[in-house]
Amino acid sequence: MAATLALYTLARLGLLALIAGLLLLAGTPVLIALLVALIVALPLSMLVFRGLRARLDVALAASRARRATERSALRARLRGDEPDTASGDRPESQSDPRGD
Repeated sequence: MAATLALYTLARLGLLALIAGLLLLAGTPVLIALLVALIVALPLSMLVFRGLRARLDVALAASRARRATERSALRARLRGDEPDTASGDRPESQSDPRGD
């Protein structure tokens, strides 16, 4: 996910620099060129980098799902629920440490 995020960020910054550079070549003052480039680059990047944004959305969804699974497993361990049999964290013959 980090590579996808870095690529998308660099692409958007590159588009911003390209637009600002074109405006500077046209004789626009630096501050005005940067502000106009910022305003123009946002909607333009949504159109131009649609594929990169879709890849980033997929990577973020996968990360969100993985974190939700890890969070629910942590909450189950904190509640003292039995771990999944596939994980093999604790043998079934072990007695309950709470003494119930």
